Amino acid sequence: MTLKSDAMRTKTVRVLLVEDDDGDALLVEALLDEANAPFIITRARTLAEAETLLADAECVLLDLGLPDSQGSDGLHRLLKKPGAPAILVLTGLDDEREGIDAVAAGAEDYLVKGQVDGELLLRGVRYAVERRRADDAQRKLREATLVAQERSRLERGLLPPPLLKGSDLDLEVRYQPGGQRMLLGGDFYDAVGLPDGTVHAIIGDVCGHGPDEAALGVCLRIAWRALVLAGAPPEKVLRTLDQVLVAERHGEGIFTTACMVTVAPDRRSARYFLAGHPEPLLVVGEQIVDLPQSKIGVPLGVLPDYAWTGVDVPLQPGWSLVCYTDGLIEGRVPDDTDRLGVERLCEIVQDQLQHDTTGWLDPVIAEVTRLNGGELDDDMAVLLLKDPR
Repeated sequence: MTLKSDAMRTKTVRVLLVEDDDGDALLVEALLDEANAPFIITRARTLAEAETLLADAECVLLDLGLPDSQGSDGLHRLLKKPGAPAILVLTGLDDEREGIDAVAAGAEDYLVKGQVDGELLLRGVRYAVERRRADDAQRKLREATLVAQERSRLERGLLPPPLLKGSDLDLEVRYQPGGQRMLLGGDFYDAVGLPDGTVHAIIGDVCGHGPDEAALGVCLRIAWRALVLAGAPPEKVLRTLDQVLVAERHGEGIFTTACMVTVAPDRRSARYFLAGHPEPLLVVGEQIVDLPQSKIGVPLGVLPDYAWTGVDVPLQPGWSLVCYTDGLIEGRVPDDTDRLGVERLCEIVQDQLQHDTTGWLDPVIAEVTRLNGGELDDDMAVLLLKDPR
């Protein structure tokens, strides 16, 4: 006997015997005793009673002829239960066809009463339990693979390659999923350059976490790109996105924050719109430059027929414009009950600019993550537009 077989023999198995006939039940218990293996046996005389005991069983020995169930009906009822254990069907000599049908319906195996000894019954129970565990492991692996594939598809829709072919602007993007929940969020970004040299960019965050929120973010991002390529003015773009969100969201109260930026063809000015979103940071050289006083409009999906207004910003040569989602500023700070916040983020950016005016983005994210004590709780996306002059 192999070491694996020895381990299987000594491991206690919780068996639920579903049998209304006292004589047959006594025979099964005697066979298990004969096998000299550790079993914890619980007996149920009806299917209804078995259903109440199912959660504590690793293997069910099921008689197909019960007072409240006949044939495969009882098997189907047990298999529909969440997390149903392995099921071995017990049949009479004249009912072997029912056993074969039971296996086809989902039972692990069947045994014919009167034709098994203790050792055969032991192997049948052990095999059923191990097969169910293997099947469950394979199912979970398949589910995990499908979830990963779906997440990858959604992330590609949320975070696409920007359409800036031929543009003189540099673009850097960063995305970091939230480390605590491990759920896909609705952060998205995009950037599009038009033939006249105008560059449009957007970054947004659908409230909540999960595939529904991510799918809504993909929908909004694609709608934004289509509207921009069609030449719609920014004010109309936001109003249309608001209508799309209301029509497509999966529940009342779902909203989206967004920051949309339009950079003029001469790169000397920009206009930005805020829909409940953090204000971008304007960097020139080693300094963060104050933006003109702006009105932070309401998020998308909150007020019908709301009109967002833009803020015009003059740009100096060598400027950088940083747009980000709130995951970057909602991390924790050591020895402080408050979140990081915009002010502390600006201090971190300013400090990094003193060391490097070109490659400071990753060190800033690393410092925010360090202060949080590890991965950020919320998804974080950053879009950095830079004038190469």
